[in-house]
Amino acid sequence: MREVAFIKQNKEKWLEFEQAIFGKAKKNPDEIASLYIHLVNDLSYAQTYYPKSKTVIYLNHLAALTYQKIYKTKREETNRVAYFFKTEVPLIVYNNRRYVLYAFIMFFIFTAIGVLSASKDENFVRVILGDEYVNMTLKNIDEGNPVAVYKSGGSVGSFIGITLNNLKVGAYMFIFGITGGIMTMYFLFQNAVMLGSFQYFFYEKGVFWESVRGIWIHGCMEIFGMVMECAAGLIFGAALLFPKTFSRVESLKTGFKSGLKIWVSTLPFTFAAGVLEGFVTRYSPDMPRVLNIAIILITLAAITYYYLIYPYKVNKRIAQPAK
Repeated sequence: MREVAFIKQNKEKWLEFEQAIFGKAKKNPDEIASLYIHLVNDLSYAQTYYPKSKTVIYLNHLAALTYQKIYKTKREETNRVAYFFKTEVPLIVYNNRRYVLYAFIMFFIFTAIGVLSASKDENFVRVILGDEYVNMTLKNIDEGNPVAVYKSGGSVGSFIGITLNNLKVGAYMFIFGITGGIMTMYFLFQNAVMLGSFQYFFYEKGVFWESVRGIWIHGCMEIFGMVMECAAGLIFGAALLFPKTFSRVESLKTGFKSGLKIWVSTLPFTFAAGVLEGFVTRYSPDMPRVLNIAIILITLAAITYYYLIYPYKVNKRIAQPAK
C-alpha cells in the first residue's frame, strides 16, 4: 500500500487518538487502551514500509502520548514519582530528541566561541569573569591550587548558594522559552562562553588537567543539566512557534507541560551537583587521582545514560507491536 493511501485510510482514526489524548473526547482508560493497540499496529506497519517517513515520527509521538494517558490513569500505578522518572520523562525526551540535539549543538558552538575568543584576546576572560575573579585565580595558580576558589566559604553555605543559583539559571532557561527560545539560547550562550573561556584560561596557564579534575567533579551534572534545561526551553518555544496540527493554545500547553517535566527531572542532578561542589570539589587536589577520575566518569555516565540512552530503551519497550 502506498503511504498516501495508508494515511488516507487511517487519518480519521488518528484524529480520534489526538482527541482522546488532549481531552476533547471523553474516553475511559479501557477505550484508550484499545485505541493504543490499533495505534502500535499502525506504527509497526509504517516502520516496516515507510521507515524514514514523517508518518513514523507522527505515529511514534502519538503512541508515546497515548501510553502516558493509559498508565497515568491505571489504578495499579501507586508510585507516581517512580513512573514520572522511569517512564514519563524518558518518553518526553525521546519524542523531543531533536531539541536535545539542538541544545547540545548550540552548547558546543557557544563553548567553542568562548575558547576561540579567549585565545585571540587575553583580556576576554577578564571581561567575562571580572578582574577580581581572574586575579584571585592567578594567585591560586601561583600557590599550586588552581581550583582553590572552591575551598572558600563553608561547605553548607557553598552548597546552598551554588544550588540556588543553578536552580535560578535552569528555571530562566525553561521559562524564557516563551520568547520562542531566544532568551533560552541567550542564557546558554552566556554560560557556555564563560565555560569555554575559563577552561582556555587554565589551559593557557598550563594547569588545564588540574582544573578538569576539580571543575568536572560537579560540572558533569551541572553542565549537562543546563543543556537539558535549554532543551526544555526550546520545546516550550517551539510549541509557540510551530503548533503543527494543533491550535496554538493547545500546542503551547503541551509544550509547557513537556518542558516543565524535563526541567523538573533535572532537579535531582542539580542538587547532586551542588552537593559535590559544596562538599567534595574542595578536596579534589588532595584526593587520589583514581577516585577523582572515577567520580567524574560515574556522574557523566549516569546523566548521559538517563537522558541519551534510556529514553530509547523506554520507547522501544512501549512501541512493540501488539501480539
